[in-house]
Amino acid sequence: MTDRTKLLALMERGCAFLGCDLAILGGAMSWLSESNLVSAISNSGCFGVIACGAMSPDMLNEMILETQSKTIKPFGVNLITMHPDLDDLVEVCIRNRVGHIFLAGGLPPMGAVSAIKAGGAKVICFTPTLAFAKRLVRSGVDALVIEGVEAGGHIGAVATSVLVQEIIPHISEVPIFVAGGIGRGEMIAAYLQQGASGAQLGTRFVCAKESIAHPDFKKAFIQASARDAISSVQIDPRFPVIPVRALKNKGSERFAEVQRQIIDRVDKGEMDLATGRLEVEQYWAGALRRAVIDGDVVNGSLMAGQSVGMVKQEEPLLEIIDSLVKEACDYLN
Repeated sequence: MTDRTKLLALMERGCAFLGCDLAILGGAMSWLSESNLVSAISNSGCFGVIACGAMSPDMLNEMILETQSKTIKPFGVNLITMHPDLDDLVEVCIRNRVGHIFLAGGLPPMGAVSAIKAGGAKVICFTPTLAFAKRLVRSGVDALVIEGVEAGGHIGAVATSVLVQEIIPHISEVPIFVAGGIGRGEMIAAYLQQGASGAQLGTRFVCAKESIAHPDFKKAFIQASARDAISSVQIDPRFPVIPVRALKNKGSERFAEVQRQIIDRVDKGEMDLATGRLEVEQYWAGALRRAVIDGDVVNGSLMAGQSVGMVKQEEPLLEIIDSLVKEACDYLN
């Protein structure tokens, strides 16, 4: 058995579930995981995922159609469970025959899960604990993603390596994909050997030539080390803001002030907690756009995982995938 055959054998369940050649998913990154990068990932034989984020249903519809014009390969859509138009977004995905819908940001409403399954698509959810994973499986989800604290963007509190040990040995009903801090093929192979069905990478793909990120955004990634990607601080335990990992700059420092303003409005009864959380999400979406699209790497958000230190240059996506596969195969030799 060749090393590549070994790798594909370990990925067999994940590939069958996703309908692709390599069970490597592109993590959904707002403003970055759009038609260009998503289609390039899928065309490479991996699995691209559109980041819906704060998009309206019309915007998502346009993005899906644009992506379908660039690839005939399967890709997914990531939806945020707190989005006020979640039901409409699900309907857009079903209408456009998106086969895999990822629900992120908390326990998904049962109505959304049932609507997705009734529409013929697969439901994939993120889980931070074994108990949560079991609950999701009972609710009918088709696959899970476990994402560790090393990841970029919104993060949990536990390392990927710990989550793998805690969850994978006890869940066999559905495929499990592993994310967080993965920047090389050896780690992909190691998690596959421990029972994962595939891996999800985001930070590693930011500096692909196919990524629309501003040159200054990519430069910040190339110059950064793992220690530069820090998580935001929750300043009030009464207001459980999901931490965000990003490269430290003025934009990340300003987030503390944004939290204080929102907490003050909640305390005064001017805003409920759910609305406050949505405003936090919208803050990050706007700050991220300033950095990714406009190139404001001082005041914008530089969301990055700790694997950012392994991003050394801008290069074609296919070269990134080839490197990951070679590293994984060499590890399995």
